Amino acid sequence: MKFGNQRGRGLLWALLAISIGVPACYGQTPDSPPTTGSQAAPATGATDKTQASPSPAQSPEKNSENKQEVSMQDTGPTFKVRVNLVQVRVVVRDSQDKPVENLKREDFLLYDQGKLQGISTFNVETPSSRRARAEAAAKTQADTGEKTDDAKISLPERFVAMVFDDAHLTMEYSTFVRVSAGKFLDSISPSDRVALYTTSGQVKQEFTSDKDALKRALLGVIPRALMDSGRTECPDVTYYMADLIENKSDTQAMGVVVEETVQCQFNGDESKAAQAQGIAQGAVLRALNAGDIENNYTYRHLEDIMRRLAGMPGERVLLFASPGFQLSNLYLDEMGIIDRANRANIVINTLDARGLYTPDLMGDISRRSGDTFKTAGYKDLYRVSAQSAAAYVLRDFAAGTGGTYFGNSNDLVGGFKLAGMAPETSYVLGFSPQNQKMDGRYHTIKVSLANKQKFSIQARRGYYAPKKVDDPQELAKAEIQEAVFSQEEIGDLPLELQTQYFKTDRAAKLSVVSHVGVKSIHFRKADGRNVDNLTLATAIFDENGNFVTGGEKILEMKLLDTTYERMSHTGLTVKSSFEVKPGRYLVRQVVRDSEGAQMAARNGAVEIP
Repeated sequence: MKFGNQRGRGLLWALLAISIGVPACYGQTPDSPPTTGSQAAPATGATDKTQASPSPAQSPEKNSENKQEVSMQDTGPTFKVRVNLVQVRVVVRDSQDKPVENLKREDFLLYDQGKLQGISTFNVETPSSRRARAEAAAKTQADTGEKTDDAKISLPERFVAMVFDDAHLTMEYSTFVRVSAGKFLDSISPSDRVALYTTSGQVKQEFTSDKDALKRALLGVIPRALMDSGRTECPDVTYYMADLIENKSDTQAMGVVVEETVQCQFNGDESKAAQAQGIAQGAVLRALNAGDIENNYTYRHLEDIMRRLAGMPGERVLLFASPGFQLSNLYLDEMGIIDRANRANIVINTLDARGLYTPDLMGDISRRSGDTFKTAGYKDLYRVSAQSAAAYVLRDFAAGTGGTYFGNSNDLVGGFKLAGMAPETSYVLGFSPQNQKMDGRYHTIKVSLANKQKFSIQARRGYYAPKKVDDPQELAKAEIQEAVFSQEEIGDLPLELQTQYFKTDRAAKLSVVSHVGVKSIHFRKADGRNVDNLTLATAIFDENGNFVTGGEKILEMKLLDTTYERMSHTGLTVKSSFEVKPGRYLVRQVVRDSEGAQMAARNGAVEIP
């Protein structure tokens, strides 16, 4: 079923909201009524056909028989997380931070809630395997005889959202970061799609492989402090000091602020200490409020970026370049970011934008110091502590999502590559949790090596168990959604995919032809017939991973033994057509049967000149 741009955008944002647990309401087209016969009535702007096989024309009697045995209904793309298989991407590095190759399934131990799990699926990701997968998807396009300038279609596989924390950057750090990030962009893979955002919300470049567009957006990364006026206040209270005083009841820090107030407001007249106390308290509250507002603004923009990233069909990485910032009492916001990332399978890699730095005892050199001879020593101590504590949030984001933290080094180009590029070798471990309770709770995961080598391991730290669903149809939708927005191929059922296009006066008609092997489907016997429902979900994404259109078909099969025997040899062919504009498209198709809950998923590609 085809949808226009407005419908596609509404659906996409609804899916993003679902992936991170935010309520969403959007209109849906009701399911079409079941259409008897081997060919369904076409949806608006699309032609859909189903047949037992591409066999010779059948007699009217046989056509009538088929109409009684197979019916199909089109529904909107209600793609909703294959819940019975948990996949863990693992990167193993040696002491030189180089990925370790040639590891086998038996080299890994995987624990769920402290219990050893059996690794049911094991894949090794390398540049050659990714290239082979892209070539296999490109081969699904039928030969139209029309040649294009670039016959090799590069499918998007990894989506990297580069986020620059311009709300906390200084001019010194922003220049260094821009230059390093520009060099990193020169080395991104053809299958990577990169977006560029800032925590102030002032810079936004959506996912693309266009390096020039990304570099133009990069020029806009400059410091944009939200609450810093640039003036030196009297007294000069930092966010770190305000947090110590107001949230941690640090009397020493409060004494320092009061003493500075006496010096700068009353020329050192200690008899004014009581009056200075009130002025100091007001300064503390202003500094705490300003810092909280700035941090809240940062968190909210990170959430918006993760909503966007959560809807991309492939591996999702958020690369956060920041000098760090104080956590204060906003721990729930930090944990909320980590929680949302884990729910959406987003890895957060962080990079300390300060590089290799030594504690700056004098503070920002562009501002006049408000320190006095009585308070200078204490304030130096607070500056050192604040600069050290600023990195905690970066470490927490990375550790909480199975990401990498890069800091205390001036090789920011290497840091960007470590945090943003696909490692030369990674391993994808899959397991089905034993005795899993459908309670929706967070499960911790630990991956280790069986032979105890002293290698570092990067992997996700946990996952959320699915919630119990009484409605089988809702469970099926939940499994299908995860499969659609992944690029992992699933082979429970034999599935062959072919794409082709036909140009029209206004646009082009993209056809997706699926051939499903019936023999592997587990039918249920009822009233002398072989009964099962087959759901086929198709999603069309553009070359940058944006959802374009899609549809879902439900085939209700009640096959006589003679028909089942014939289909066991010929299979089942389903054809759907979508009206699209010229361009390159990623086609993702997922098939699931209701009786055996078996699934198949394949990737296809098409280029329409």
